[in-house]
Amino acid sequence: MDRISALRNVEEALAAFEAGECSLSDLESDVRGVLRTYAADFEGDLQAYRASGDGPADGLVVLAASEPEARERVAELVAGSVTFSVSAVD
Repeated sequence: MDRISALRNVEEALAAFEAGECSLSDLESDVRGVLRTYAADFEGDLQAYRASGDGPADGLVVLAASEPEARERVAELVAGSVTFSVSAVD
């Protein structure tokens, strides 16, 4: 998915929300899906990994070539000593 397609899809999701055709959680899910698809295409062979654990790391999704690299990316994004694990996102 290219940038223009991603922006169009987000715009369509926002328009549906504004028209009352979907809920906020539906909008969030749609936009999240667009962003993940865009990021996966943009980043090439990288895979999405979701962190689970304490504080700001919990639920954080990063793109990385491997699980160890995903751990490093999460650690760089969250400050302090936070306990977390990562797993591939389907």
